[in-house]
Amino acid sequence: MAERDPQLGTARSPGISWTELMKIDGRPAPACLTTESYEYKGSDPLDTARYTSEDFARAEREKMWPYVWQFAAREEDIPEPGDFTVFDNAGRSWLVARQDDGSVRAFHNVCLHRARKLRLEDGSADKFICPFHGFAWEKDGTFAGSPCEWDFTHLGKDDMKLPEAEVAHWGGYIFLREEPGGPSLEEYLAPLPEHFKRWRHEECTTVIWVAKEVRANWKATMEAFMEAWHTIITHPQLLPFTGDCNGAYWTWGDNVNVNLVPFGIPSPHLDASGKPELWIVDQFIKFNGRSADNYEADDPMAVKVPEGSTARLALGEAMRKAYAAASGYDHDDATDAELLDGLVYNVFPNFAPWGGYMPNVVYRWRPGKTPDTCLMEVRILSRVKKGEPIPRGVPMKRLDIDQKWTEAAELGILGDVFEQDMENLPFVQEGMHASKNHRIQLANYQEIRIRHFHQTIDKYLAGELGQQA
Repeated sequence: MAERDPQLGTARSPGISWTELMKIDGRPAPACLTTESYEYKGSDPLDTARYTSEDFARAEREKMWPYVWQFAAREEDIPEPGDFTVFDNAGRSWLVARQDDGSVRAFHNVCLHRARKLRLEDGSADKFICPFHGFAWEKDGTFAGSPCEWDFTHLGKDDMKLPEAEVAHWGGYIFLREEPGGPSLEEYLAPLPEHFKRWRHEECTTVIWVAKEVRANWKATMEAFMEAWHTIITHPQLLPFTGDCNGAYWTWGDNVNVNLVPFGIPSPHLDASGKPELWIVDQFIKFNGRSADNYEADDPMAVKVPEGSTARLALGEAMRKAYAAASGYDHDDATDAELLDGLVYNVFPNFAPWGGYMPNVVYRWRPGKTPDTCLMEVRILSRVKKGEPIPRGVPMKRLDIDQKWTEAAELGILGDVFEQDMENLPFVQEGMHASKNHRIQLANYQEIRIRHFHQTIDKYLAGELGQQA
């Protein structure tokens, strides 16, 4: 059997490895970037029905989603008492509301009279009043009254309290869990909180937030962002400065994994012989999408590559100075990876915050009304300058299924990158429906995060995780 072969999963791309790169970065790398956590998890194919079947989607809704911690909002989305956000996911709708004491509570966003949604959009209110018949609830979920209460003497106050989800906080993020019990949020996220101590997401605010409906299953869409080696064909403009298959792929427990993608070095798939190091700098500034605005000048010549040095070291030094100036924090101990690279974490099932000190990308994917669609969200977090209050985050801009990511001008060059992914995903979904053998084959190393993700889904569906366990 393939699973018994001790060599499976040991192959790595030719060229410098991630761990070797960390040894020659401009500063000593922290343990979270040097301590490998990889375990071969088998080579069996996945069934396409996991992405196309309504029965499988129903099983997820019933056996997985109610029992997992879900990223519902950021603190800066609802900073003031009375602020609330509507969070819809997997057939449920919640009102995530800031209370007078500063705490946050999450209530089912459904009138207990005739089941109309109480709110459709984010806002601020002291009461949630149903637009159908006027039934009302306080922002703490207690029943505030209704017209014609004389006709509802069979219902007591407790009958009319809005059902509530568990809420927990970490790093500026607000999470909810529909069904109580199970691991605490810190236990569920481990080792993420320890890794992110350096990167201070709690000191960030949302400066860009764009969502788009996609013609593909939420898992298929998410998995396009769980490996870097599709860059070879899908994002060729990134190859001059992206070590796409030099990256590391690590997993922890059931819930957390990471792809560490080095920037500032050319892809092993690109013949960059004869190209000067400044050419790599130039391409990075043009196409990276997260860092050009941090330079004092758009001219790539503003970043000098000393003789005998490299583009990566020069870019790291430029970023180190730029982020210190912009944030008011000393970044002298930040290694180049924290200043340049794609440190792309995933938390089961659908939350993906980037680590490091650049403006941080945060992804979230939510199932659509059918298995063939989903909503993909992209937030960009920026650190608030030391000592300054955290401002309210920007609202979400929503693109419909026929709009392009490039229509969100605030994304800049990232919109072009996401649109390149969209050129694949609808045809991935169609292909899974049309497949003769109904199999998805995965790489042993570079796609281990996908396999890890599906093995955790299976544990929920089998009752090994969740309240039913």
